[in-house]
Amino acid sequence: MQTLRKAKLCLKIIDERKAIDPILLDVGRLTSYTDYFIVAGGSSSRQVQAISEHLQARMREHGFRTHGIEGEREGHWVLLDYGDVVVHIFYEPFREFYDLEGLYLEAPRIPIEET
Repeated sequence: MQTLRKAKLCLKIIDERKAIDPILLDVGRLTSYTDYFIVAGGSSSRQVQAISEHLQARMREHGFRTHGIEGEREGHWVLLDYGDVVVHIFYEPFREFYDLEGLYLEAPRIPIEET
C-alpha cells in the first residue's frame, strides 16, 4: 500500500473514535525513520487508550502490525510505529505541553480534507 494511503487509513480509523484535531505532517525530508507523522488528541487518558486500541485492531484487519508501541498503559502520549507512518495520540494537556507540531513547523501539513 502506498504510504500516503496508509496514513489516510490511520486518520479514518482514529476518526472512528473521535480523535481531537488530527493533523498529518509530511516529515519524510526531515527525518530518516518515517515519512508521515499523525498527531491527534483525546479528551482523557482512557479515550487516548481507546483510540490506540481501536487503531491497532483495525490496522491488523488491513494487514498492518506496529513495529512498536509506547505509552499505552499510561494513556498520556501513545506512539504507534507503523514504519513509514508514526501515529502520536496525546491526552490534550500533554499535547499542548510537548507541542510536537511546533517542533516540526517546517514539515508540510497535509489538509485533512484531502484525506
